[in-house]
Amino acid sequence: MTLTIVQAGAMIAAGTARADAIGVAANIAVLDAAAHLKGFARMDGAVLGSIDVAIGKARTSALFQLRSDAVWDYCRPGAPAPNLEASNGGLMPFPGGLPVTGPDGGMIGAVGVSGGAPSQDLDIAQAALAALKA
Repeated sequence: MTLTIVQAGAMIAAGTARADAIGVAANIAVLDAAAHLKGFARMDGAVLGSIDVAIGKARTSALFQLRSDAVWDYCRPGAPAPNLEASNGGLMPFPGGLPVTGPDGGMIGAVGVSGGAPSQDLDIAQAALAALKA
């Protein structure tokens, strides 16, 4: 299964709705399984600098098939792969990037959010992901 543009759009719509509800102007990126951009939204007022962060969180999640913040467990100082975040053109090991799986459990993409506090970014990403489960 592949991530469709309709699914990406639904994820962005759900993410922006959640961001509006909690008062965050966010950037939301949806990538396919190969970590290529499938959909993107920059909400009014979202910080320009977080565009790259949102895409980077989704890319990190897609490349490692993990939550983006879980990658920190591998690259933090003293971890098994310190400085891993410098690989792959730069990773974003912060909350807000989630893998997207299809009904069979296979990886079909990732979503990344940036613009709020880390916990808010994760909340928005979870809302975006929930759009596929509904």
